[in-house]
Amino acid sequence: MKALVPGVVSPTGRLFALAMVAISFLAWPLDAQTRLMYLRGQSVHPAFEGWWPNDDGSYTLWFGYMNSNWEEELDVPVGPNNYLAFSEPGGLDDLEIEAYDPADADQGQPTHIYPRRNPFLFTITVPADFGDTELVWTLTTNGHTHRAFASLRGDYRMDPQVMSTEVGGAFGSLDDRLRTNLPPVIDVDGDLHRTVRVGEPVPLIAFSRDPDNYPPREDRDRIPESLDELYSAGGVGSVVASGAPGMRFSWTVYRGPAEDVSFDPEQLKAWMDTRVWGNSPWSPPYVLPELPPEDRWVTHATFSEPGEYVLRAVASDGSHFNYQNVTVVVTP
Repeated sequence: MKALVPGVVSPTGRLFALAMVAISFLAWPLDAQTRLMYLRGQSVHPAFEGWWPNDDGSYTLWFGYMNSNWEEELDVPVGPNNYLAFSEPGGLDDLEIEAYDPADADQGQPTHIYPRRNPFLFTITVPADFGDTELVWTLTTNGHTHRAFASLRGDYRMDPQVMSTEVGGAFGSLDDRLRTNLPPVIDVDGDLHRTVRVGEPVPLIAFSRDPDNYPPREDRDRIPESLDELYSAGGVGSVVASGAPGMRFSWTVYRGPAEDVSFDPEQLKAWMDTRVWGNSPWSPPYVLPELPPEDRWVTHATFSEPGEYVLRAVASDGSHFNYQNVTVVVTP
């Protein structure tokens, strides 16, 4: 089913299918614990995803977040409401403690917050002598403050297979080959710092491919008939959204208001939207776009307001991720 290609499915057909899906989903038995869907007004929880060692002795720390809202997007500039800080163990357990320091606050975290789960979103490399230090991400949204505590504790060590399991990669597969899975490579053509005017399209050309072609592409081309087909309960012991494997690429707004940025063609969502026809690899049904000739991905971004924006190229095989940023200064 090519239902996600714009213009292929009529609105009437799509509404009918959505109605049938809603009826079938309501027919499934409810869990003992009812889950509510909030469109807006809820807070965002930063997340420490885990760490792994690097060949040079340093360590990579992975971060993401969970936005409890299904529709509300937020912009939280680096500052007292969005900062990272180094701490001794337990030093920032008390949320009343303010640790904002402009010298350390900006560690490359996002300032535009998309809905729902955005896993393995950015990394921070720490030195070999990091020891028992904690790197704490503080995020205040909709009046609530939450923190993520990154450390080198042994139970947070991960590998690419753990990453895949956490995002429901390859439909939740636990194949041992995922332990050595390579991330896609990205090479953005042109300057990574650009200046344009409002309304002037910015060509974004990237060369991106999956070097090991694993996991192999497999479309989710039909509506699931049970919750087990939508979610994967394997791996880490918690139910996660099951994602379609295969190379995909998209641009997101990493810093700056996304409402002022339009992409042509429209980009697939990099966040875990599990709603049917959600234009997301975690959304059923979903057919991954065909790979472009010579692995050359061409997009145009247009800005409606002046300011400084960071656009992020996101490449994934469904189990592993890679990124590259482009900073765009938009003048009136």
